[in-house]
Amino acid sequence: MKPENKGEIVIYKTGSGKTAIDVTLEDQTVWLTQAQMAILFDKDVRTISEHILNVYSERELQKKSTIRNFRIVRIEGARKIEREIDHYNLDVVLSVGYRVNSKRGTQFRIWATTVLRDHLVKGFTVNNRRLKELHQAVQLITEYAERRDLSGDEAKALLHVVKDYTYALNLLDDYDHQKVVIADTTERKVKAVTYDESLRTISHLRKQFGASGLFGREKDESLRGSLDNVFQTFEGKDLYPSLEEKAANLLYFLVKNHSFVDGNKRIAAALFLWFLEKNRILYRKDGTKRIAENALVAMTLLIAESHPAEKGILVQVVANLINKKNI
Repeated sequence: MKPENKGEIVIYKTGSGKTAIDVTLEDQTVWLTQAQMAILFDKDVRTISEHILNVYSERELQKKSTIRNFRIVRIEGARKIEREIDHYNLDVVLSVGYRVNSKRGTQFRIWATTVLRDHLVKGFTVNNRRLKELHQAVQLITEYAERRDLSGDEAKALLHVVKDYTYALNLLDDYDHQKVVIADTTERKVKAVTYDESLRTISHLRKQFGASGLFGREKDESLRGSLDNVFQTFEGKDLYPSLEEKAANLLYFLVKNHSFVDGNKRIAAALFLWFLEKNRILYRKDGTKRIAENALVAMTLLIAESHPAEKGILVQVVANLINKKNI
């Protein structure tokens, strides 16, 4: 059995060399179709399909995280056809492999748990090293720009933009390694957004969007709860001590509590912005936005689609995107 590295593809060959399968590498796992698994385990597609159904019906694995749709090109007669086909990750392949009673299945399990996982770990190590090298290179360029009087404001601005992206890359790296910590925050008295202010904001949004009477109609008392929760205390101390932490938690509570019949995400984003503006951190000193519109959309949607267990890491990321490093 021989894996051959082809960039994002690893080719698996059986001991006889008669069977070769392109194994797609993405997101630190591999992806195979049912047809590829049928070839791999020397079984028909119907048998593979039945095993996969059993894997999900027995809740051994979750569909959402183990299936991905990839576009592939096939030659059918004289035509080149593009089709989108479900691919299953390594966890599914291994689960099917343990259910399949074949010598081929045993061979693949040995290969996958040694050679393939080793390949993925090494690839991750290389990418991690490149990220650090990129950070060091950009830092040197930025320091050089700050020491010299470059010709043209655009050149200097460009280098500062690159530096800003380095911070974003580091934040993404910390997110991947689950080591994001809240830093460079503002410790001062914070002004709350009141319930009446929220209602006025919602009324303004309703007019702006030409929305129906369902927009901003409260379903329960959770809006008041979201506004109050960011000022919770424990043993006389604020549960969320910094301005940025209060803002990040406010956005999270407003999105997740679904307080309205319609317009939950737009209202959550608007009240989050008003909270930042009321506490004088929405704009930088030069009048530019501290948080870009696309970043606001991304954060709001990410929270909306997230699992409750991910609250801590998401709040940390949002707080870091609006902290003093972004001034």
